[in-house]
Amino acid sequence: MSINFVYDDVKASARLEELATKKLEKLEDKYDFIVRADVFFKKENTSSPNTGLICNIRLSAPGPRLFAESNNSKFEVSIAASVDELERQLEKRKGKMKTH
Repeated sequence: MSINFVYDDVKASARLEELATKKLEKLEDKYDFIVRADVFFKKENTSSPNTGLICNIRLSAPGPRLFAESNNSKFEVSIAASVDELERQLEKRKGKMKTH
C-alpha cells in the first residue's frame, strides 16, 4: 500500500505521518486488499476550541473508494477517529466481498 500525505494550511509533520502510517498499516494487515491511502491534513478557522484540525483519509480498494473525515482539537484524535470509521467501512466491504 502506498500512502500519500497532503497538507492544507498545515506545516508538514513527520510525527503525524508516522502516526497515520502506523494506524493505516494495522488496517492493511487486517484488510490486505487496500491498494492506496491518501491522507489530508487541514486547518480550519472555527470559533470552537474543540474543532479545527481535520484529517481526511481516502482509501483505494476494490469497488468504490472509501472516505472518512474527522474534525477535532488535535490531529492525533482526528487520525484515530478517521481510521476507526474506515475500519467499520472495510469490515462491511469485506463481508460483501465474501458473499459474492
